[in-house]
Amino acid sequence: MGDPHAQPFVSPLPALIDELWERRSELNPSDGGFGAPGEARAVVDEALDLLDSGAARVAFVDPQTDRVVVDERAKRAILLAFKLYPMREATVGDFRYHDRIPLKAHFPGTRIVPGAIVRRGAYVAPSAVLMPSFVNIGGYVDEGTMVDTWATVGSCAQIGKRVHLAGGVGIGGVLEPPSAVPVVIEDDAFIGSRSLVVEGARVRRGAKLGAGAILTASTRVFDAQSGEELPRGEAPAWSVCVGSTRVRSFPGGDFGMPCLLVLRRLAEGETHDKLALNEILRDHGVAS
Repeated sequence: MGDPHAQPFVSPLPALIDELWERRSELNPSDGGFGAPGEARAVVDEALDLLDSGAARVAFVDPQTDRVVVDERAKRAILLAFKLYPMREATVGDFRYHDRIPLKAHFPGTRIVPGAIVRRGAYVAPSAVLMPSFVNIGGYVDEGTMVDTWATVGSCAQIGKRVHLAGGVGIGGVLEPPSAVPVVIEDDAFIGSRSLVVEGARVRRGAKLGAGAILTASTRVFDAQSGEELPRGEAPAWSVCVGSTRVRSFPGGDFGMPCLLVLRRLAEGETHDKLALNEILRDHGVAS
């Protein structure tokens, strides 16, 4: 249980965002919709700048309660941007884009390989590496993380430090409702090729997912050694997990339903050794 004396979370974003949200049906790109023309857009600009720089974020794990805290004001600011920003053309060399949300412009200390796309309002930390990939608005990619080729970080998804999102990984996004919890991938996690983590699922610190695993908020999770059912929608900390199926009976017959299988527990703080991980997965007929 959390500290009863802990202070409630206060968003660092402008409080005017909440007022604009209540009047969102009146807003449009032509007049800004708040006071002087363009004033509403200036408020949203300020909010997106804070998200873009990492000074604010859509969600984080509260170290006292171990719960994911969502900054609803941040979600509202992003949704308001789609109401207030006009369609504009952006160019990168010979490429042309037409969108309401411009591309991110500042990447101090980050390695960006040609083909990587990041929208404004997403944070990418120094020392992160982006291969040809996509990071959507509200996303957060922390230090030392690799977003590998054709991986996607969906809107508002939170990616921790020293994470490896392998080729083709899909990290789902969520914007509405503003209270919805985004996907959280904690520090030192490894997400194997073509895996999907969506619907507010959580990969806890140091967890490793084998290739092709599917984890949603409702995915059932089982310990392979004991058969114990673990909390749904979570890859346990410091574990090696693979996608599996569990037989369920329906009126039309028995069918295999997706689940996540915890093959092995790792020592807390065990460093990520790709060769050792591959050996564990290959012992069970799975590649990473």
